[in-house]
Amino acid sequence: MATADGDQVAAVYRDAVLSQSPGLYSEAQTRAWAKVAQEPSFRAILKRGLGLASCSASDLSSIEAFALLEPGDRLSLLYCRGRASRQGRANALLERLEHHARDCGCGQLHTEASQLSRPLLQRRGWLTEAAEEVLFAGVPFQRWRMIKPLTSIGIRHG
Repeated sequence: MATADGDQVAAVYRDAVLSQSPGLYSEAQTRAWAKVAQEPSFRAILKRGLGLASCSASDLSSIEAFALLEPGDRLSLLYCRGRASRQGRANALLERLEHHARDCGCGQLHTEASQLSRPLLQRRGWLTEAAEEVLFAGVPFQRWRMIKPLTSIGIRHG
């Protein structure tokens, strides 16, 4: 992702929250969460991290999903527009970021997962360390601290 993609990434973030959180989060939680994309701190994270985007096949300039490592061992953001969800985009972004982290010598990734991302991360081998209650944009949320081991123990044959 380029710095110039900030507006599109913020739009994806907001769309993901507004379209996919109802039923999992209260209206107050959804509003508070969606508003974060307008904060200067959101843009600052995008500039510091390593981000990847998944674009529309019909318009390569249109971002449908994105993921960000910030710092290099933490999955900081993973969001997909509602219209583009369940198409394998988040899975593909995670695959590439995990591969990148492994190539950089990172033995483990960590994140704080929402109710939206936790099932996908679990399917990809992420492990839940603990549930926690936090204030996010002034509203209480439950999230899960998760880790993903990137090293594998080699098995000798012979």
